Amino acid sequence: MARLLEKYRKEVVPAMMQKQGYKNSLQVPRLEKIVINMGVGEAIQNAKALDASVHVMTRISGQKPAVTRARKSIANFKLREGMAVGCKVTLRGKRMYEFYDRLVNVALPRVRDFKGISPKSFDGRGNFAFGLQEQLVFPEINYDEIDRLRGMDIIIVTTAKTDDEARNMLALLGMPFRK
Repeated sequence: MARLLEKYRKEVVPAMMQKQGYKNSLQVPRLEKIVINMGVGEAIQNAKALDASVHVMTRISGQKPAVTRARKSIANFKLREGMAVGCKVTLRGKRMYEFYDRLVNVALPRVRDFKGISPKSFDGRGNFAFGLQEQLVFPEINYDEIDRLRGMDIIIVTTAKTDDEARNMLALLGMPFRK
């Protein structure tokens, strides 16, 4: 069993039940999925850039990403409908908890000048999104293997009804929010 899942069941659920006043442990919000998205705009001219991004995302997530394609043509960007413009992966279950554990305990502390994550990035329904500037913060990525620094968006989807519930749960799971 994932170390973070065990922590969730033994520490987070009782703490949330006491703090929020839940009567049943199933009322406690939980992580539903984590979506990692990497936009690769340069893939329009250079198809190898997308291959490199897919390789990096596979190393980070442990799962092969899906290639995202343009929905509309935009002449100013020389973009046609159906062209590959990025990749994304959705993590659930054990892989999701493993990734969250590595993100919070290994990757985020390696970010340069890290002062914490903004607690304002919630969408009003208990989901949390933030971005990373570079993929080098993950220990799976070797600096010599990458051709270019690329950022990524990470969306954490929870079953929480409000932002405060989700913020409390993520803080108990170790998310380093700014004070």
